[in-house]
Amino acid sequence: MSHISVLLHETVAALLADRDTGIYIDGTFGRGGHTRLLLSKLDENARVYAFDKDPQALEVAAELEQEDPRFKIIHASFADLQQEMNQLGIYQVDGVMADLGVSSPQLDQAERGFSFMKDGPLDMRMDNSQGQTAAEWLVNVDEEHLANVIFQYGEERYSRRIAKAIKKAGYIETTAQLAEIVKVAHPKWEKNKHAATRTFQAIRIEINKELDDVHVFLPQAVGLLKPNARLAVISFHSLEDRIIKQFIQKESTLGEDISWGMPQQREDTRRLKKVDRIRASEAEVKENPRSRSAWLRVAERLEPKGEE
Repeated sequence: MSHISVLLHETVAALLADRDTGIYIDGTFGRGGHTRLLLSKLDENARVYAFDKDPQALEVAAELEQEDPRFKIIHASFADLQQEMNQLGIYQVDGVMADLGVSSPQLDQAERGFSFMKDGPLDMRMDNSQGQTAAEWLVNVDEEHLANVIFQYGEERYSRRIAKAIKKAGYIETTAQLAEIVKVAHPKWEKNKHAATRTFQAIRIEINKELDDVHVFLPQAVGLLKPNARLAVISFHSLEDRIIKQFIQKESTLGEDISWGMPQQREDTRRLKKVDRIRASEAEVKENPRSRSAWLRVAERLEPKGEE
């Protein structure tokens, strides 16, 4: 399956907010759907910078770089956003977007090792040019830590049974082998879901430090936004969405200090205001079932209050 960009028009429209020029960042280029639409809406003076760790995504991006001089790809995680942009001499931008999670090509290509639906080497690295594969990590990780990862990142209630079975199996070469081990160890799984769904998600998140990167990315993105510029982030599962929701909530809420037993309003340090929260339409879900769980959250940078 080719990659279908989720919430494509909604994301670009929310990011631009009727602007047609400026400097924009796509934190997750993927196969370039959001970036291409964004470029089509911008004038000749605009610039779009995109980030990606996946070597295959970089190949697609390199072609776009040749086609459009307004575009530049950066081989890095969006967790390195501020450092990379500052090295280019850019300290403020007009918008930042990101489409979190794994892309369709990564899931559909057996050799990438992301999915139990197609047997392949147990890899799961988004940047498969460096770092431990999932197979290597599973050999080296201790059982307790593995169980905690499966429980926290997969929200899997039978994490300890599954971790024990995985460690007992020794070196696991393929996705099919891992899926079968989990299936045998799992006493009960959700209807219409494979027994290994949550475990595969958890291991993938851990291997790629996905949630850690989101925590690092969000404050950097807001730090780069000009006043009235926007942040638009798509997430696909509750763990990611919770991080984004709580971050925007914190950055858009005026806090209180408790002094001498009385609530005292503190200096206004809010940096964001909430703009929107959007789900994929019924028509989009019908065309692309992977969009069913997607949420787009949009926030706008406020004018700074005094010294920042």
